[in-house]
Amino acid sequence: MWDGLLGALALMLVIEGLLPFFSPGSWRQMFERVLRMSDGQIRFIGLASMLLGLVLLSIWH
Repeated sequence: MWDGLLGALALMLVIEGLLPFFSPGSWRQMFERVLRMSDGQIRFIGLASMLLGLVLLSIWH
C-alpha cells in the first residue's frame, strides 16, 4: 500500500512541476488569477478536484 501511495505522490509532483518548468510565465499568470478568487471559489475547485480524483480512483480499481 505504501509503495502505491509513494508512487502516486511522486507522479503528482512530476505533473505539478511540468507547467512551471516549461512555461513559468503562464504559471505566474495562473497564480495571479487564483489570488483574485474568493475563498469559496478556491474551495469549490478543491472539492471538484477531490471528487474527480475519487471518481477516477473508483474507475481504476
